[in-house]
Amino acid sequence: MRKIISTVGAALLATTVSVSVNANEGLYLGPSLTGYYLDSDRYVGGAEDAAVAGINIGYRFFNDWALELGAGKEIANNNLETVKLDFYYWFGEATENWRPYFTMGAVYYEQDVGSDPILVDSDQKYTHQGSVGLGLSKMIDTHWEVRGDVRYLHQIREGQEGINDGAINLALNYYFNAPVVAPVVAQVVPEPEYASPAPEPEPEVRTITVRLNVEFEFDKAIVRAIYGDELQAVANAMKVHDDIDLVLEGHTDAIGTDQYNQGLSERRVVAVEAKIAEDYGIDPDRISTIGYGESRPIADNNTDEGRARNRRVIGELSYSEVVVD
Repeated sequence: MRKIISTVGAALLATTVSVSVNANEGLYLGPSLTGYYLDSDRYVGGAEDAAVAGINIGYRFFNDWALELGAGKEIANNNLETVKLDFYYWFGEATENWRPYFTMGAVYYEQDVGSDPILVDSDQKYTHQGSVGLGLSKMIDTHWEVRGDVRYLHQIREGQEGINDGAINLALNYYFNAPVVAPVVAQVVPEPEYASPAPEPEPEVRTITVRLNVEFEFDKAIVRAIYGDELQAVANAMKVHDDIDLVLEGHTDAIGTDQYNQGLSERRVVAVEAKIAEDYGIDPDRISTIGYGESRPIADNNTDEGRARNRRVIGELSYSEVVVD
């Protein structure tokens, strides 16, 4: 069992070097590796360890809870097969870091009666266990999640009392859903402005306005890659004209409390500021931010389309240039 725990623990540690993204919702599928410590009351001669490789399929609801069905088979001896149904509940707010969760469920064991080690009696060939556990999970990119937990299992059928097992579980899940959004192109709107008539022709000057409108997914503060062109246009203008600054305003839809949405709008506007500063080399002192929460909607919060438009960070900057013939 120590070897199993060491192997699974090393794998969990390796996953800490990853890209931080928020969790997805919807259907997922992935492999798992579970190290079992099986109660000595099951066997003649003492407890038994087993490493079981499996496959899991599940559905995650509202980013906070999920139902999952899994099946597995022992890697080394092929003496143990499992089928399990688990419920997961995640604690705290959906952030970009490791997120704790609670799990509970039911597990079905099928064991080889004639295998080594030898089962105490034939009733242990087919058994049912209830399980509870605690763990941590993290999205390592937009589709992949790594998850690990420790579980306690108690036999609940087959006339046996006091049979308890332990397990360490590691899973890697692929979420099939992906954001479907319409690309938004940076709006560059020239506004001609002419000098007053004079005896001698004055150079023609026009004002260029660059507007930024970054929309967010529900309850998230991650700047999606589709807005790269908009951010690049703003950064290019600030590099050429080092005398102009940028003001960013963050907004949310009306779902949630005023206090939560105020904090969410501030996280969104800070995320856009950091993206411009880190990816395009703009001094963050030239960017000011303010969050308005849900107080300034531009569309109807009673529709999905309206709420999507309200989840935004906007900004605008203008500069003048001489028109060369």
